[in-house]
Amino acid sequence: MTKPIINICNYNSKWTEQFATERDKIVEILGDKVVRIEHIGSTSIKGLAAKPIIDILLGVQHLDEVSDFVYPLKEIDYEYVPKPEFKDRRFFRKGEWGKGTSHLHICEYDSSQWIEKLLFRDYLRLHPEAAQEYEVLKKVLASEYKYDRHTYTKKKEPFIKTILERAKQGI
Repeated sequence: MTKPIINICNYNSKWTEQFATERDKIVEILGDKVVRIEHIGSTSIKGLAAKPIIDILLGVQHLDEVSDFVYPLKEIDYEYVPKPEFKDRRFFRKGEWGKGTSHLHICEYDSSQWIEKLLFRDYLRLHPEAAQEYEVLKKVLASEYKYDRHTYTKKKEPFIKTILERAKQGI
């Protein structure tokens, strides 16, 4: 089995449509368990190059109810991926391994996970120079760690933390 390659693509306006399609399927299957659903990640930032994976943030009242979502979400091809390192959210993925099409992050609505993911997205939307800086970083890291998604992700953390601090300070 070959290792998945980190592939950064130019912005694609169809990512917004892909999110809307996934959002509608998720809301239809989970109904009133969905408090709110948002498009996050690089594909949600107009003009930003990204891995072509739609990141979706789903807010729920209580994280413990997510175990009831595994089978309904499986009906629309989402697979639950246990990640013990994620204490405050749950993770589902869609698509062939190494070629995923969507990542679904579920956390409690208005939790720190919820707030920080939206703060990061909104900051990049409002500050194109920061979005451009992030794009350059991602391309460099994707080149250096083409087959190592864990390290690629880890190396982005200092930038993300800096942006979150700026957002919290209103800079």
